[in-house]
Amino acid sequence: MPHYSTQEIKNIALVGQNNAGKTTLIERLLLQAGAIKELGNLEKGSMVSDFLPQEKEHGHSLSAAIASLDYEGKHLNVIDTPGMPDFMGLAMSVFPAVETVAVVLDAAAGIELVSRRLLEYATERKLCRLIIINKIDQAELNLPGLLEQLKETIGSECLPLNLPAHNGTQVVDCFFNPEGEADFSSVAEAHTQLIDQVVEVDEELMSVYLEQGQELTPEQLHNPFEKALREGHLIPICFVSGKTGAGIAELLEVFTRLLPNPLEGNPRPFLRGEGSHAAPFFAHANPKDHVIAHVFKVSSDPFMGKLGLFRIHQGTITKDSQLFVGDGRKPFKVNHLFKLHGKEQVEMSRGIPGDICAVAKVDSLHFDAVLHDSHDEDYLHLKPLIFPRPMYGLAIRPKRQGDEQKINTALHKLVDEDPCLKLEYHASLNETVLRGLGELHLRVALEKMAQVFNVEVDTQLPKIPYRETISQAAEGHYRHKKQTGGAGQFGEVFLKVEPLARGAGFEFVNAVTGGAIPGQFIPAVEKGVRQAMDGGVIAGYPLEDLKVTLFDGKYHTVDSKEIAFVTAGKKAFMDAVTQAKPLVLEPIVQAEITVPENTIGAITSHLNNKRGRIMGNEMQGRMLSIQAEVPLAELVNYPIELKSATSGHGFFTMEFSHYEPVPVQIQQQIVALYKPEEDSE
Repeated sequence: MPHYSTQEIKNIALVGQNNAGKTTLIERLLLQAGAIKELGNLEKGSMVSDFLPQEKEHGHSLSAAIASLDYEGKHLNVIDTPGMPDFMGLAMSVFPAVETVAVVLDAAAGIELVSRRLLEYATERKLCRLIIINKIDQAELNLPGLLEQLKETIGSECLPLNLPAHNGTQVVDCFFNPEGEADFSSVAEAHTQLIDQVVEVDEELMSVYLEQGQELTPEQLHNPFEKALREGHLIPICFVSGKTGAGIAELLEVFTRLLPNPLEGNPRPFLRGEGSHAAPFFAHANPKDHVIAHVFKVSSDPFMGKLGLFRIHQGTITKDSQLFVGDGRKPFKVNHLFKLHGKEQVEMSRGIPGDICAVAKVDSLHFDAVLHDSHDEDYLHLKPLIFPRPMYGLAIRPKRQGDEQKINTALHKLVDEDPCLKLEYHASLNETVLRGLGELHLRVALEKMAQVFNVEVDTQLPKIPYRETISQAAEGHYRHKKQTGGAGQFGEVFLKVEPLARGAGFEFVNAVTGGAIPGQFIPAVEKGVRQAMDGGVIAGYPLEDLKVTLFDGKYHTVDSKEIAFVTAGKKAFMDAVTQAKPLVLEPIVQAEITVPENTIGAITSHLNNKRGRIMGNEMQGRMLSIQAEVPLAELVNYPIELKSATSGHGFFTMEFSHYEPVPVQIQQQIVALYKPEEDSE
C-alpha cells in the first residue's frame, strides 16, 4: 500500500507563461521537502521535470511532467507544464488530473496571454485557482501595481496570503501567523481582507466573526477557505523567488494545509452515454468501488512503447488488475504500475483514489480514455476539454522514397500524444497536412519525428482547397470514335449543365428519349461526368453546385462500349463547362481574432488588406475580440503574422463558413497555373 491515504494527497498543476520560472520553482519545492539533495541545472540536463532531449536543446518545457514529494504528512503530485502559446493544449490536458491550478507569474511581466487564458480555462472547469508571483528578487518591481492589475483583470477575489518583506528576500505570512512588516501594504489589513472574504461563504462563522467579534483560528477557517476556493470566491496570491528560495517554505505550507485533497475538490464532470442522451455521473473516491481512472497524457517511446499517465478517481488498481479501455471488449493486465518522478519510474504495488500513476506498453491507451474494471462503466467519459483549434498547417511528404508507412505511423503517434495536433488528408489535393497551434509547435513535432522515430520529411505550406462551378447554363457535345483494327469504340453524348444554389452539390438527370443511348450506357456517361468533376476543368479543382442533364446521343450496335461513353460523357461535360462561364470558388472562414486593445487599428487594417470583412467586435477584459469573414488563402501564415503584430499577445480561431467566387484577377492567376494532364484514348 502507499504510505499515504487519499485524504493526504494534493494534486497541483503549475501553469503560466513561458519564463515565469515554473520548472525552477518545482526544483526549489523538491529541495525544501528533501526530495532532492541539490538543485538541478537545465544545461546539464539534471532538472527533474525538464528531462527530454528536446527540452534541453530548446531550453524550455515542451511537455507536462510530474514530480512527487512528501511534506508534513502530505503527498504532493506537482505537474510542471509548458508555457509557450504553441503548447497551451498540453498544459490544459492535465486539468482533469488535479484539484488546483497554480498560475505562476513573472513579477516583472505580470499576467500575460497564456497565464490569462489558462486561468480562464481553469475557471470553466471549476478548478481551485492559486496565483504564485515568482521572481520577487528582481530590481525595480512594482508589486503593489501588479496586485491592483490582478484585481482589475481577474477580480477582487484575488487576495495575498503572504507579502514580500526585506526587499523581497523573505515573505511574511498574512493568514496563519499575521505578524511582521511587509515591503508594502499592511499584513494586518491583508489578514482582515482574507478573513472577510472567507467567512462570506459560511453564514454561521460570519455571525461569530462579525456579531461576536471573535478572532477566528486557521483551523476554524479551513473548511470555509476550501469552500471559497471551490466556488471561485477566493483566488489566493503567494509571493516567492525560485532563484533565492524566498517564500518556498511558506508556499509548501499553503499547498499542504490549505489546498483541497481529492475528497474536497469539486466533483469531476463525468458523463455516461453519448450526445443528448449523456447523463451526469459522479465517481466516488472509495478504494473498494469499481475502478474509474482517466488518461490525461500518453507518450510513445521506441523502447518503452506507449506510456499512459492517469488519475485514479475511484477504486484501487494493483499490479494484477484487469482493466478495460473505454468501451473496449478486451481487457489488459497491469503488469507494472508506476509512480512517475520526472523521468524516473518507481514501481508501485497499488494505486488509490486521487493518486496519479502510469502503465507502459499498452497500445490501446489513448488521451482522454477512461480505464475501468467493469462493463457497468462502458461509455463513460469526462466532459471534453475545449482545446485551442490547430490553425497552422504544413503539408508533409517523405524525404526518402519508401518511408510512407513509417511516416504515417510516426505522425499518428505524435497526434496521439498531443490533443492540439491534427492530421488531415485531402484526397482532392493528394496532400497530407499536419496542423498545430503555431510554427514552433510543428517544428518541435517534426524534430521529434526525426530524433525519436528516425524519419524525416519535407514540408511546404498546404494547398488551398479551391472548388470550381459554373455561373450560367450551357450545352456540350462530344463524339468519341476510335478504330484501331478489330473492335472499335463509339459513343456520342449531348448534355446540358446548369448552376445550382451554393452548397446544393450535384444532380444528374437522364432525359434521353427514343433509345438514343441504351440504358446500360447511361451510368457510363454519369461516370465520365463525375471523373471530369473530380479532376476539374479550368483549374484542376473539383466542381460542385451544378445540374447535368443528358438529353441526346448516338450509339453503334457493335462498337459502342462502356469506356466509349465514359470518355464521351467526360469530354461533353468539359465542353459545356467551358461555355458556362466557369468560376473558381475559394473557402471563406469565420475568424475570431483576440488582440490587445492598443493594436486594434493595425489588426483591422491588416484584415482589410487580406480581403477580410469585419463582422463585429467585443471587449474581453483588456483584450478586444474581432469577428471577421476572411478567405482561407489569406490566412496561411496568419499565426506567425499575428504573433509578430501583437508581440505574441494575439491569438485567433477559425472555422469553415462557405465558398464564394474569387476575384477575377485571382481566378486568372489560378487558371494560368493549371496544366491539365493529356488524356490517353
